[in-house]
Amino acid sequence: MTEDHDTEIVAAAIRLAPAARAARAEAEQMRQTPPALAAEITKAGIYQMYFPRSMGGPETPPLTAFRVVEELSKADGSVGWCAMIGTALSMNVARLPIEVGREMAGDPADYRGAGSARPGGHAWPVPGGFRVKGRWNFASGIQNARWLYATCVEMDGDAPRVGPSGAPVLRALWVPRAEVTIVDTWSVMGMRGTGSQDFTVDDVFVPAHRSCLSAEPPREKGPLYHPRSWYVHLWTPSAANALGVARGAIDALTDLAATEASTLSTNLLRDRSAVQTRIGEAEAIVNAARAYVLDAVGRLWRTLCAGEEPTDPQIAQARLALVHAMHESVRAVDKVFHAAGTNAIYTRHPLERAFRDVHVAVQHGAALPSYFESAGKVLLGLRPTEPGW
Repeated sequence: MTEDHDTEIVAAAIRLAPAARAARAEAEQMRQTPPALAAEITKAGIYQMYFPRSMGGPETPPLTAFRVVEELSKADGSVGWCAMIGTALSMNVARLPIEVGREMAGDPADYRGAGSARPGGHAWPVPGGFRVKGRWNFASGIQNARWLYATCVEMDGDAPRVGPSGAPVLRALWVPRAEVTIVDTWSVMGMRGTGSQDFTVDDVFVPAHRSCLSAEPPREKGPLYHPRSWYVHLWTPSAANALGVARGAIDALTDLAATEASTLSTNLLRDRSAVQTRIGEAEAIVNAARAYVLDAVGRLWRTLCAGEEPTDPQIAQARLALVHAMHESVRAVDKVFHAAGTNAIYTRHPLERAFRDVHVAVQHGAALPSYFESAGKVLLGLRPTEPGW
């Protein structure tokens, strides 16, 4: 995408951030992004940042997507999370033929996805496609989605079809939102505004051209979809979401410290050594983690844009930067939350929400602690067993 587009979409996120901040209470109560705000985010193209250019999408570079998600997440973690998930799911369409993606998105492109990579369903081959049945969870942003990404075990009669490795064959299928049923399960401690409900599909026909094997490489050939960098680009917005929440928490404590004291002391929080120390520590933690992401992902992106193959250490450093950023974000939020004392426990205060949200964000698959081990293996000249390294 052009540099002008990159500037415009970041500017749109900055413009929408106050509306996201103002809608926080409504989002918590509704347990989804309020429709009016979701419509504005849709209009800006933020839910489809990784949608291929060949299909009418923006094909946004990963560090531009990072900045967009980060800006929204500073304002509200749930709004940023839905932007992150929508972006990641728009990337999966790169596995489909161009004409299929264009048909799904329309003109101008409006691809809004939700769904799950977990194999929650079964797909039975029938003439022209598959019959699908199953139940999936964690479909963030489903109320605003147009397409549901549903991963299934491909069946051979009553038994799973088995691949050359002996494992069941997994197939991803795209189901229209109108053909799924939402199951209201989203009663959670954090990220309440993401609307990450369960959904079911009951014997729905999906044409073969709207499916692919889950392990199938992307058809698109641009640097965003390079197979070696797939998980790096997929999860760069996940790190942005966590870092954005952490930045929002630091800003919230900074504002609070200028006006609030505590039950046992009339001294403002900003005048206390412990608060000053925690702010300094949190600032260093977030800035260092963010810089690592920008450096490692940026180096990888420049290699890809030059038409060169990334090295194993480049992939490992980028993957390590992302998982490190998510865990460091939790550490930073914990510091400022505790520095605020009892002020932080009230639901009216952004620190309370940031504490809940960041502890949910780090449960995402992008933050698995095992990735530290996998990165260590690469740096020691070994080969991890996990995919994407």
